[in-house]
Amino acid sequence: MGVPTTEQASEIATGFFGGKVVAIERQARWRPTWFLDIERDGEVVPLVLRGDRTDSEAYPLRHEYVFHQLMADRGFPVPHLHGYLETPGFIDAVLMQRVPGKPHFDGVDESMRDQVVDEYLQQLARLHQLDPAPFIEAGITHPPPGQDAGMVSHDNMERRYRERKHHPDPFAEFGLGWHKRHKPHANGRLAPCVWDSGQFHHDNGHLVALIDLEFGQVGDPLSDITIWRMRDTLLHFGDMAKLYERYEDLTGAPVDIEAVKRHHFAACIGNQLQFGAAVAKPDLETDLMTFMQWNSETNLMATDFLGEYLSVDLPDVEIPDPTATRHDAAFDQLVGTLRTVAVDDPETQHQLRLTFRMARHLQRRSEIGAVLDEADVDDLQELFGHRPASWLDGERELEQFVMDDTTTGKYDAALTVLFHKRHLRTHMSLGPTGSSMTRHYQCQRFDGQPTRIVAL
Repeated sequence: MGVPTTEQASEIATGFFGGKVVAIERQARWRPTWFLDIERDGEVVPLVLRGDRTDSEAYPLRHEYVFHQLMADRGFPVPHLHGYLETPGFIDAVLMQRVPGKPHFDGVDESMRDQVVDEYLQQLARLHQLDPAPFIEAGITHPPPGQDAGMVSHDNMERRYRERKHHPDPFAEFGLGWHKRHKPHANGRLAPCVWDSGQFHHDNGHLVALIDLEFGQVGDPLSDITIWRMRDTLLHFGDMAKLYERYEDLTGAPVDIEAVKRHHFAACIGNQLQFGAAVAKPDLETDLMTFMQWNSETNLMATDFLGEYLSVDLPDVEIPDPTATRHDAAFDQLVGTLRTVAVDDPETQHQLRLTFRMARHLQRRSEIGAVLDEADVDDLQELFGHRPASWLDGERELEQFVMDDTTTGKYDAALTVLFHKRHLRTHMSLGPTGSSMTRHYQCQRFDGQPTRIVAL
């Protein structure tokens, strides 16, 4: 199925909703989404046309629509759904209300932020008190009889990963192996969950709406107070320990921190599972550099966590000096040209920005990539006792090594250190030193120790 152009998206929306489009803009992001203003019956209606993913679906769009509607029917503050749109030849889409407010806390003082986050927690707690039966009866993903609810979404992520996998992915296999030996147990907890938590709009000091419900499911409600730990590195929801105490007050039940830790690790490897195949084999709609940065950033969060959990000291890695090559002038010209090109069309300008980031990544790989690859192979030689013939051969052998250790975890500590070093090297190659692409934000630690921003 194809992705419609903005003009075609306008026609799809008005063909369903009626009226006349007076403004439309495609959101500059990884998923086909358009913001529209449609004039109908003398009123301008703000809308969102939210398309299906093309390269990294976790749940079908129809599943998201049904979960969203179930929440709306129960009085939760979510955008009003106008309808599910099926257009021959194009991806499916959902037409919904565009809610006011903003998803971040830039320029918001701490007391106002705390009020908004508390209102969000209240909505999560209310959701978790609901009878899950109507959601299950409506076809929402849930644990099969006899299965603990703690693994519902994690199992789905692995299933989709294996369906799409066509390349060696030793870290994903290591993460999955570790997680299967450290499963989060729900111990009877079962409730509707948004899972990919921390996504909402607020305005004037109050919550407006919960948004982006594509991972909605019936599972362990503690996942909802876990997943947003990653998003917190940029949005800053507050002290997680205090938020957990507040959640306990709202629900009357203690928070199982061990389950939260295990959900957190699984969530950290989730980007690699969901987007790894798209990075290895992108299509024309793939937001490649965004996915590469997400994977690298959350892979680092995963090894950060294992360092804390296993009491392993994680090393830093040296940033190599750039190597001069015969094509440096061409890279300088390419990056410099892309930096200065400006066009009026927002979609084209966004594509130029993505191309600029890709050019800077390739330039950085030209400068330091060979040294980083050799360092990766050096680490493998130390682990294996012999040196792989090439970096790709090393990937294949490392994946097999990891899978052979899946059930025992004998090499967990050594592999945590090895993968952490590899992640740091990957991250530093995403762009020039000091750029936003190469900055790593550590999640709040469970032991309360300070975290830092790692500049690579």
